Amino acid sequence: MNTNLFTPKQTAESLGVTVGTLAVWRCTARYPLSYVKIGRRVMYREQDISNFIENGLSDPSVVEKCYVS
Repeated sequence: MNTNLFTPKQTAESLGVTVGTLAVWRCTARYPLSYVKIGRRVMYREQDISNFIENGLSDPSVVEKCYVS
């Protein structure tokens, strides 16, 4: 099993958020971004980051409906 792990800093950079934002997301479970605890360290699996991004894609047809009067 080959699992690439990323630090919170690397994850934050790839998502365009701050490390603090990731900490809030972990604490409040605001977004479904899984993480791994190794001792006291928090790490993110590459596949979980990819899934988070993929699941965040919006459907353009839904967005269009929001603006139709």
